[in-house]
Amino acid sequence: MDTVTNFTNSGAVNLAIEELHATLGFLVITPARNEENGIEETIRSMATQTLRPTEWVIVNDGSNDRTGAILDQYAAKLPWITVVHRPDRGCRKPGGGVIEAFYDGLKASKIKDWQFVVKLDADLTLDPDYFERCLSEFELDPQLGVGGGAVYEVRNRTTVVDSTTAFHVRGATKIYRRECWNALGGLLVAPGWDTLDEVKANMHGWKTRSFSHIPILQRRPTGGQDGAWRDYEKNGRANYICGYHPLFMTAKCISRIWKKPRVVSAVALAYGFLGAWIRQTPRVNDKELIAYIRKQQLRRMLGQASIWK
Repeated sequence: MDTVTNFTNSGAVNLAIEELHATLGFLVITPARNEENGIEETIRSMATQTLRPTEWVIVNDGSNDRTGAILDQYAAKLPWITVVHRPDRGCRKPGGGVIEAFYDGLKASKIKDWQFVVKLDADLTLDPDYFERCLSEFELDPQLGVGGGAVYEVRNRTTVVDSTTAFHVRGATKIYRRECWNALGGLLVAPGWDTLDEVKANMHGWKTRSFSHIPILQRRPTGGQDGAWRDYEKNGRANYICGYHPLFMTAKCISRIWKKPRVVSAVALAYGFLGAWIRQTPRVNDKELIAYIRKQQLRRMLGQASIWK
């Protein structure tokens, strides 16, 4: 019996759990570009979830490998998978491209009454109870608006957590409660989207939290496709777009000098931020949000309570 058929027949095993959580209807959207070497592993880990999504929309974002064909193969067997094919733009578009693909997936979704929407990367491996545990966190805290598991990576044959601040949920795995999503008014189609969403949620009184006790494995290191310099340069540019306070950004760059890759990360961050300033790259058009970000950053620098803790 082939793997796809195995996945189809395994659904009955989890029927009781899915009925128990029937009120937690959720939609998962996964942008995927040139993922032929790993997308099947992601599908396998999704298909064995104790709580599967009502619908999983996978967006083939202009892949020029076999990604599209693999997705069509699984969608033909698994009715809860929807595949969207986008034309090839000819290059990767860090930051904005993935959100453009996400929105195409959202438009194509068959379910419109979801209570949670998830942005999930294509290079992740999930434990079978990943979504069951994550959505339980939302059940326990009605004020939790954005959440997601702790991202782990394999470095030098050792699995390590990609550390982040408590309020920040990695862009690879974002779960949004419907009411919070509505308050956000959507996501920024530009680098920095995965910071602004949380800052805005907090500004509107919602909690955002990374679940440190719920792991999710990212098979490709963060920025692995771009390299360290381009990844940190992109982050610096994203920080400018988000309206980061220059003093906070200076402190952030200095703190990176002693972290691997030493010096390179600090210089690339500064280069990205200053380059965006020189080019006058458009910032998020929300003065209230920028004022809130800067206030929180200054509080953090003064040792006061802030979203950065």
